[in-house]
Amino acid sequence: MDGHNPLNDTIKQRIARYKTLVPYKDSINADSGVPQEAVMMMSPDKVMPIMAPAGWEGRSKVAPVKGAPGLTVTLAECPPGDSAGLHKHTGSVENFFCVQSRFEITWGEKGEFSTVLEPLDFISVPAGVYRDFKNVGNELGRLLVMIQPDPDEKQDAVYHAASTGEEIVRRWGPQTLQAMAAIGIRFGESR
Repeated sequence: MDGHNPLNDTIKQRIARYKTLVPYKDSINADSGVPQEAVMMMSPDKVMPIMAPAGWEGRSKVAPVKGAPGLTVTLAECPPGDSAGLHKHTGSVENFFCVQSRFEITWGEKGEFSTVLEPLDFISVPAGVYRDFKNVGNELGRLLVMIQPDPDEKQDAVYHAASTGEEIVRRWGPQTLQAMAAIGIRFGESR
């Protein structure tokens, strides 16, 4: 026996270092025609992909760790008061694990239901349900987000609340909504 461990050949590809994680909204740059303020209306301050299935085409495709089908893992970092905006994943379960601070998780067509997660609390929101998360604590919040799409999917269909799209049109015009649609950001799907 030569003492060789085959994991030594691949383990470095399965490590995500916090200091090298890149928020996926950083890929939405000025060339897209979408003002950064508009992006902030439907995304928390930072969502950093950690792991995505190999061949993933969704917004977490830049994750440094490529895993098995059926799970993406991200870390959301939110200053106090920051939120994701009301949205839904049409075919994926979204799971939230509070790491730091306190997060209010809301759900329902207008976000009419809610609970607050303390550190180390967990909630799982079914596919097709509008949801939002907001840091209601007084410190930087960290929320581990695990999305479970169908293992055969290559991206996660997300729709933001129609009211957010209407506000974007009011503030920046229909061309901003069109620019967002061109990069896959959608609003107002009802079911």
